[in-house]
Amino acid sequence: MMNKNLTTYAALIITMLFWGLSFIGTKIALTSFTPLVCNFLRFSLASVFFLMVMLRSGLPKLSPEQHRKLLLTALFQPGLYFACETFGLTYTTASSASIILALVPIAVLILARFLLGEEITRNNLLGITLSVIGIIVLVLGGGEKLSLEGSLLGDLLILGAVFSAAFYMVLARDLGKTLSSMQITGFQVIYGTIIFAPFFLYNLPDIRWSQVSIQSIAALVFLALFCTITAFLAYNFALTRIEASRASVFINGIPVVTAIGAWFILGEKLTVVQMAGGALVLLAVFITSVRAKQESDLAVKGRPCSNNSAAQVEDARL
Repeated sequence: MMNKNLTTYAALIITMLFWGLSFIGTKIALTSFTPLVCNFLRFSLASVFFLMVMLRSGLPKLSPEQHRKLLLTALFQPGLYFACETFGLTYTTASSASIILALVPIAVLILARFLLGEEITRNNLLGITLSVIGIIVLVLGGGEKLSLEGSLLGDLLILGAVFSAAFYMVLARDLGKTLSSMQITGFQVIYGTIIFAPFFLYNLPDIRWSQVSIQSIAALVFLALFCTITAFLAYNFALTRIEASRASVFINGIPVVTAIGAWFILGEKLTVVQMAGGALVLLAVFITSVRAKQESDLAVKGRPCSNNSAAQVEDARL
């Protein structure tokens, strides 16, 4: 049991580190590529890996309905999510973007209420209120005026990425019942590459390959190998062994990794006011995460012992 827990938390730490550094890698890659070209190159490299794995183990036989659901989820993640994220990072800082993206668990609560009829508790409402206040403080703390210019536009695009990720998580809840994490992640990446392909072909004549820096190429390879393949697989692996609410606590550490990395690599700094806004956002996510864990624990106590049946099902599919 101890070794199993260590492996699970090691996977979550790896995910937190690589997803935190992904904002910095994206900022570096964007110095040579447009956002949509960057996304296509990143996911096409990752697609090669998953196609090789599938060809070696045998292509899974999926129904048209499963492919439809996978394509729809890929439209939100990575499609709309990474489009909003990469465009947003051209206007705002990596640190601010990572903090705003910590709102994903709260966005999931909101969508689940309207799409799935799930209840929003007092703690949920408190978390949502604090998060909105925190974002306002974060945006205004950088000295930006209330206009669709500068970092405000970038912050709004990052909020678009938040809700894209939330839609994906709500829609993907049903996929894990019949597909393994490797299959879901693999088809996400492959369909994501297909989604970005037309934009890449449209921008292809404008790419000045002779001006592409070695740093941007290295950033793309890093994004594909570590932030896409390794991090997504590590996170999906952890989700088969512990509750999503517990795993999300580690995701909330991403802004800390990004802020530290951006401080040393990009020279970015957060003002004291922005730090206060970021602290409010993280506090909001913490409140909702703790509440989710408490409700999960109560539900487990009210059910017969499951003997980690979810993990066993996932292992069987893998």
